[in-house]
Amino acid sequence: MSHNAKLKMLTNDLLGTDAESLQRSVAQHLECSLAKDTYSATRLDIYKSLVYTVRDRMVERWIATQQTYYDKDVKRVYYLSLEFLIGRTLGNSLISLDLLDQVNQACHELGYELEELREIEWDAGLGNGGLGRLAACFLDSMATLELPAYGYGIRYEYGIFSQKMNDGYQVEISDNWLRYENPWEIARPEYLYKVKFYGRVHQFTDAQGRLCHEWDDTRDVMAMAYDTPIPGYRNSTVNNLRLWAAKSTREFDLNYFNEGDYIKAVENKQRSEIISQVLYPNDNMFEGRELRLKQEYFFVSATLQDVVRRYKKTQRNFDKFTDKVTMQLNDTHPAIAIPELMRLLVDEEGLGWDESWEITVKTFGYTNHTILPEALEKWPVSLMEHVLPRHLQIIYEINRRFLDEVSRRYPNDTERLRLMSLIEEGIEKKVCMAHLAIVGSHSVNGVAALHTELLKSQVFKYFFEFYPERFTNKTNGITQRRWLQKCNPGLAQLITRHIGEGWTRNLYELKKLIPFAEDNGFRDEWRRVKLANKMRLAKYIEGANGITVNVHSLFDCQVKRIHEYKRQLLNILHVIALYNRIKSNPRQNRTPRTVILGGKAAPGYFIAKLVIKLISSVADVVNNDPVVSESLRVVFLANYRVSLAEKIIPAVDLSEQISTAGTEASGTGNMKFALNGALTIGTLDGANIEIRKEVGDDNIFIFGLTVEEASQLRGSGYNPLSYYYRNPELKAVIDMIGNGYFSPQQPQLFMPLVDNLLHHGDQYLLLADFASYANCQERVSQAYCNQEAWVKKSIVNVANMGKFSSDRTIQEYAREIWGVSPVPVKL
Repeated sequence: MSHNAKLKMLTNDLLGTDAESLQRSVAQHLECSLAKDTYSATRLDIYKSLVYTVRDRMVERWIATQQTYYDKDVKRVYYLSLEFLIGRTLGNSLISLDLLDQVNQACHELGYELEELREIEWDAGLGNGGLGRLAACFLDSMATLELPAYGYGIRYEYGIFSQKMNDGYQVEISDNWLRYENPWEIARPEYLYKVKFYGRVHQFTDAQGRLCHEWDDTRDVMAMAYDTPIPGYRNSTVNNLRLWAAKSTREFDLNYFNEGDYIKAVENKQRSEIISQVLYPNDNMFEGRELRLKQEYFFVSATLQDVVRRYKKTQRNFDKFTDKVTMQLNDTHPAIAIPELMRLLVDEEGLGWDESWEITVKTFGYTNHTILPEALEKWPVSLMEHVLPRHLQIIYEINRRFLDEVSRRYPNDTERLRLMSLIEEGIEKKVCMAHLAIVGSHSVNGVAALHTELLKSQVFKYFFEFYPERFTNKTNGITQRRWLQKCNPGLAQLITRHIGEGWTRNLYELKKLIPFAEDNGFRDEWRRVKLANKMRLAKYIEGANGITVNVHSLFDCQVKRIHEYKRQLLNILHVIALYNRIKSNPRQNRTPRTVILGGKAAPGYFIAKLVIKLISSVADVVNNDPVVSESLRVVFLANYRVSLAEKIIPAVDLSEQISTAGTEASGTGNMKFALNGALTIGTLDGANIEIRKEVGDDNIFIFGLTVEEASQLRGSGYNPLSYYYRNPELKAVIDMIGNGYFSPQQPQLFMPLVDNLLHHGDQYLLLADFASYANCQERVSQAYCNQEAWVKKSIVNVANMGKFSSDRTIQEYAREIWGVSPVPVKL
């Protein structure tokens, strides 16, 4: 027997999946990995030992997966994202590995409850919201579909901040998620790459007469890899998420130490490593910051070096690069990868410009995630020249050649040239990263049908006319394994009992639920599951907020990043209107309602933070008014995050998706709520349009202006004051806010919100949509009174969510953009 075979046999003996084997592994890790015994072990120690036990059972598949990709020399997908909002990993891994029941039993027999241990896990909050959570869902789907794929990003030491509430105000607390280490990851010090910044470009002609460039006198930082296994659902594939941490160079330290300046050495070490310390909060207002640019280049440079290293293990030249490599840019943050690949190919590998450009364009695909012009990345030329001088030269050359092409097709059209240039002229010249991403990629996709049409007709109109074949739509999706099977086990089990478990791999299987909407017994079970989920959330609310809520009331929920275009303020205007109606006629029979809001505002986003304060102030008034509190409750749940979303979403009756039409690219919260049986109230924005198409007009509540109507209203001179004066209920609500009804100690506190609505243009058309929204909410209240009909609608919503699985989205990317196929792994 060979040494490898013997080692494998011994390893297999240690990796049993029955409860007794799992207990032995936990005990072994407790003693051998953590140096603890049962007397000194804390719950954290038990949690870590359990994670190591589960991770052990992934490692064989992890290694086999990578070896399979090498042996078959497959084309690989590299998904580049500055954010991965993973959340907690333990529960998801147990479901994927089909170990949930065995681990539950093992923990129980050891004297612990699995649910309690899962609560110890810190959320990996390496993202701000939808974009990062989408990336995490995509990783799950790529592994489940057995695609040879890798995620690449940054191992932030501090993730998205923790939100505390102090007197109704948001207070940001640093999220030191690595304080107790991350037991899922494995450090890979052997994968250490030098990343250059600053310096100067030396231009010269070589012996063959070829113009060459050397990037000299740089300040360097090392990028070190940390790997996290991403298991597919009940298969043998375990893909890899590689996150980069910044480390100082050895030479950098020694120079100062050798000169005796130890303090300077430590200071510079800290300065170089700050690159991967903090995730930037997203306020949808792009602001060029040097550290942010360095973060983007840092992870892109390390990733491309890693990709090229892996490619060169099987290839001698770059003739097959695009047959073996495809990269997807998750928004514009990684777009600097385009000039970086050009630099590697031209400057480091000696390829010609034309050949390098052909390879680059065929390699990259670009996903756009925003319609808002102010959110599109534009880097000051002066900053780019200072931090990445060679890249700016390459961008200028890309731009020169591109504009020559445009000029040949559209001679004498200087306005078109100006609008399509990669360089925005003005008082301060800027590099338009979205333009760079479009020109340097073979594919450009939006993330919902409406979003893609707006990109083609408005945001990137001229680019679509120039490259019509590049633009496609890939409507976002969510993984049903986390967002139904894991977070809502009661509903998942009910569904599986009646239609089988095929839906966990093919969400279209949920169509089989449609006949059950007419089954009285099934509807009763459905209602009981929802009630149990509401009771669980009510218990959390009472513990977190000290508020008792009626579990038989309509749970009306809006949880997402706080931003003006998402219109949490419209929601609270309606809450105040409901409050006034109840106060004016307290004896009228009403549908009781619990309004639940949550979300973080970027630390520097004054208006968003003031909206949070208003929500809290309105909640204080409503919840402490005995006339109103039986019919209406308002709750703001602090520190919204993935693990909290998993508690909230299964319990919700009504999902608020009320952004101004034409502002939300897609949204995925809308999909998560609908998949868990909530009905949607929303505008015709983002993926709401496609949800309506799938579930039918009778099973969704649509209100408000369409994109076309909103555009016409703005074009004809929108006057919010006319809506204010024409609608007495709306006027009363705004006056209460402005007159200090909800802030008697500071009557002027909320005037900035009132001024924005009445005197600063009401940019997101809240007043124009208020009457339609309020009327639609009345329809909701009436519909909820008929519980039989409501539950039918709930079942129909879930049954028609098949399209919104991230599996479907990834299959479209794989087939239409990446050109990759499943690669089954055999153990």
